Amino acid sequence: MRTVAITGGTSWLGQALTNRLLSDEQLRLALTYLRPVEAERFEDRFGTYHPRIILRRVDVTDSPAVERFLAEVEETWGTISGLACVAGSWAGGTTVEQTSDLRLERMLDANLRSTFTMVRAALPYLRSADWARVVLTASRAAFDAPRDQAAFNIAKAGVVALGRSLAAELVKTEVSVSVLMPSVIDTPVSREAMPDADHSLWPTPDEVARVAEFLLSREAWVLNGAEVPV
Repeated sequence: MRTVAITGGTSWLGQALTNRLLSDEQLRLALTYLRPVEAERFEDRFGTYHPRIILRRVDVTDSPAVERFLAEVEETWGTISGLACVAGSWAGGTTVEQTSDLRLERMLDANLRSTFTMVRAALPYLRSADWARVVLTASRAAFDAPRDQAAFNIAKAGVVALGRSLAAELVKTEVSVSVLMPSVIDTPVSREAMPDADHSLWPTPDEVARVAEFLLSREAWVLNGAEVPV
């Protein structure tokens, strides 16, 4: 059996990906969360116990906490052969000039530092697997850079750069790296933040998760370094 770790596993996208991956009985999932309300929603959907799920509250910007989490997963199930970094956050409403140090720091922590910290800690486990896949979650905003959300754009551009760096470093290994580039994902949170937008243009969490599911599969080895718009 393979083990896939998912950061932000209780988010709307994390739950959709969990649901899809659980259909493969050869997969076990190790999930992190930060907000208890999301964990409650997750447990309402999947139950408080599932034999193929480890769910832990982890601040994925905290290196020691991440290392303890991965060590527990390895001790329980063996090495990790898949990693999906879904954890992230959005904040808009400010230009570059208006962006405070605190807002920039929060966006960098939530989107870039969280991804970097988990990837760095997971690499030894991924390399020890027969083959492994890494999926990072950036955003089309990293390329389109919509106005009035500078901190988010910058943080997600950093995730793209991280993906490119990883892909170049791992090109001669059995670990391949892809970066998801979704537009706004159709979730209740997104609708609340942008009530006047055309929601019909947004991909659903399940549609994005379907792409991530493929990128985590054995067949996706040919896509090392891919940046996939959704």
